[in-house]
Amino acid sequence: MKQNNTVQTSNEAFVLRHREDDVRQLALKKMPEGVDALWCLQQIEGWQLARRKLPRWASTEGLYYPPRISLEQCSSEQTACYKRMLVQRLLLEGGLAAESFIDLTGGFGIDFSYLASLFSRAVYVERQPHLCDIARHNFQSLGLHHAEVVNEEVSCQCPVLSSGFSLIFLDPARRDDAGRKVVALEDCTPNVIEMQDVLRAHARFVLVKLSPMLDIRLALRQLDGVVEVHVVSVQGECKELLLVMDGGKASTGSPAYHCVDLPGRIPEAVLSGLSPEKESSVALGGSVFIVNPATSLASSGTGGAMPRLSPDDLLKVGKGCEEQEADDVTYLYEPNASVLKAGVQDALTTCFPVAKIQAQSHLFVSREFLPVFPGRGFRILSVGDFSKRSLKAQLQGVGKANLTLRNFPGSVDMLRKQLKIKEGGEDYLFATTWADGRHVLIRCRR
Repeated sequence: MKQNNTVQTSNEAFVLRHREDDVRQLALKKMPEGVDALWCLQQIEGWQLARRKLPRWASTEGLYYPPRISLEQCSSEQTACYKRMLVQRLLLEGGLAAESFIDLTGGFGIDFSYLASLFSRAVYVERQPHLCDIARHNFQSLGLHHAEVVNEEVSCQCPVLSSGFSLIFLDPARRDDAGRKVVALEDCTPNVIEMQDVLRAHARFVLVKLSPMLDIRLALRQLDGVVEVHVVSVQGECKELLLVMDGGKASTGSPAYHCVDLPGRIPEAVLSGLSPEKESSVALGGSVFIVNPATSLASSGTGGAMPRLSPDDLLKVGKGCEEQEADDVTYLYEPNASVLKAGVQDALTTCFPVAKIQAQSHLFVSREFLPVFPGRGFRILSVGDFSKRSLKAQLQGVGKANLTLRNFPGSVDMLRKQLKIKEGGEDYLFATTWADGRHVLIRCRR
């Protein structure tokens, strides 16, 4: 990692000249004398990946990048910003001074860098020496001069846990010794289940980042003191789960669920002012839906009462297959990935004037359009069954459409072949089971 100044300048100059080039093509060319080809190619590839995933880092000159796998596994700029916002709230609501923070699985240091400036003392721990070297360099370039870098294997007995912290953060490695992906808590490194008592004894809050594939209910049975579950998506794709463990509380079995869908890019105003206490989910954009089973409360960004649909209204909507009159238009909603992963979709009816089409369909309808609903909204054009006559009326003039199956037998490919429609276009078709048990096709547009 360390290079003398002349070699370092030569390598960095080469990277700067070629960082827009195709890495694969560049690897086939003869390198100038004195240039470390492997290091330079790694930096070029790293910068190109960061430009898409970490725009703020990519715009900071002089940063070093690790091998590709570390970049692929690190948090995105959006999710790192969300963690920062989350920690700010925990400190405020807990009445805690932001004294000390430790990241036990530092990696490339993205999450650490977004959280460290909140605290007087910030400790980065990483078992791989080359990542520690990169972190030391990058933290200086990022102005995190108070960052302490520790090269150590994390365990219940590791020396860095000899003192207390306001926050402990860890993102257990989700690959086994053979490099295969794992999901279960007990298969990750370090094993949070084994360490949980030590972690909670040394911090007021423990924030654990986990795979979006994890079984949330199983994790809640395995871990004690979990008070919040955050399911974080970016543009509709579930990216990570965050569990907040409170060192001062026993497990209630009913944590609050925060279902978050972040935009594809964080507003520049947020990135340029990451220290203000006013930072919030509103500033980040996207949607947040919160369900607290312990208090039977659900909340979102919506306000004012709207007319609700009754079961009879649902049946009326489902009777016709002709396009409805404008005054009678009803809207259909599909909850976002975070809401579905958290399994709290039934709580949507307590926060929004919507009715569920059928218990297992996870589709909702409303009389008026709800722009703040946490998911996709559509205008229903028609609803019909799968008789030849109904399908002919429904699909007249529809050569292609976006098809989704919810609580409906078969597969998208099978139904697409049956309906003889191609993928794409302005129309959205939902094959599902209606309130009265019929299989229906709902034609919509956004």
